[in-house]
Amino acid sequence: MPNIVLVGAQWGDEGKGKIIDVLAEESDVVVRFQGGNNAGHTVKVGDDKYVLHLIPSGILHPGKHCVIGNGVVIDPVALVSELDELKQKGVDPDGRFHISDRAHVVFPYHGLLDLTRESNLHKGKKLGTTKRGIGPSYSDKAARVGLRMGDLIDPQFDELLMPRITEANKVLQAMGADPVDAGQLLAAYRTAAQELAPFVSDTISFLGEACRTKKSILFEGAQGTMLDIDFGTYPYVTSSNGTAGGACTGSGVPPHRIDQVLGVIKAYTTRVGEGPFPTELTDEVGQTLAKVGNEFGATTGRPRRCGWFDAVVARYAAMVNGIDFWAMTKLDVMDSLQTIKICVAYECDGKRYNTVPANIRVYERCRPVYEEMPGWQCPTTAVTTLKDLPPKARAYVDRLCEITGVKLGILSVGPKRSSTMRVAV
Repeated sequence: MPNIVLVGAQWGDEGKGKIIDVLAEESDVVVRFQGGNNAGHTVKVGDDKYVLHLIPSGILHPGKHCVIGNGVVIDPVALVSELDELKQKGVDPDGRFHISDRAHVVFPYHGLLDLTRESNLHKGKKLGTTKRGIGPSYSDKAARVGLRMGDLIDPQFDELLMPRITEANKVLQAMGADPVDAGQLLAAYRTAAQELAPFVSDTISFLGEACRTKKSILFEGAQGTMLDIDFGTYPYVTSSNGTAGGACTGSGVPPHRIDQVLGVIKAYTTRVGEGPFPTELTDEVGQTLAKVGNEFGATTGRPRRCGWFDAVVARYAAMVNGIDFWAMTKLDVMDSLQTIKICVAYECDGKRYNTVPANIRVYERCRPVYEEMPGWQCPTTAVTTLKDLPPKARAYVDRLCEITGVKLGILSVGPKRSSTMRVAV
């Protein structure tokens, strides 16, 4: 299989975990290249359900090497918990799980800063952060005061961390928050360091050797294009680059080693948290999509906002990422709908927009321009080949590909591995 970057093409929660799980079977290495445990990938294998926040979904396939790249920020305590849960379910990561020694560490004071800043924002200005300290950790990285996984396992870790705790506590107290307990923090992180030390290594050299020996690498993005810190609906975004370019900077693999970009989209659109969402539905149809699609965040449990498919967002994502194929998920969630709408453009202040405006104040006022298609009103969950789709369902899929300019590579009609049709990938 070629080296593939898999990215979300909407606001995250597109079903990337499932697609990664399907493709991992044919890959040698799976790499997570950005984000932190503010993301969640849900994979269903038979009757077992796995929710992974930091560890690449490929870990569920025996013999596959999984890498947490340098572009990820890691909460070591959360990662140890995630590893323990996998081991309890019979998944053994030993010898095939690798953590970059250059990946930055998330500390409890990052989470407290996140929570305090979000709480102090006025209503209507909140960002919808998961409050897990991801943004403050990336801020420390950019400010060149962060600590990395290589520091975590260093014998001088306590000496490296204490000045950071002292500084963070001053900021927290100035903001009216309680300081962190340095003793408890150090004890918890020393324990986590002992658990994780066998996995921490120079992953850049490991991946370089994988490239040299023609191993197949699958790059796993978190969040989605519209949450990318540069290309998303800023400031209602995450703190890293979840687009295809982040695969290189977040792993150390050079651009010429990337063969293909696969974009994951739902057959409708969802968004968790705050920020503009032009096609959002607050009516019975939106409630149906949420209920049938089980639209709750894998990380926070927050209900996802649901809306019609936004072709403006999808076209924009295809352009920014250089998407070669779509992996389209959750078509089955729309089985009962009589009429389906597709957003083909926006209108704002008498102007038509065919792409996503950068000005958030403009984007908040954009209204969707829709075209309508008839629903198929019959189940698709048992369909195993594209030709067996109901004609109206096939017409809808074809129209989404036509209007976005991207070919279909994978189609999913249910949460299980067996509910996935490989078309061109």
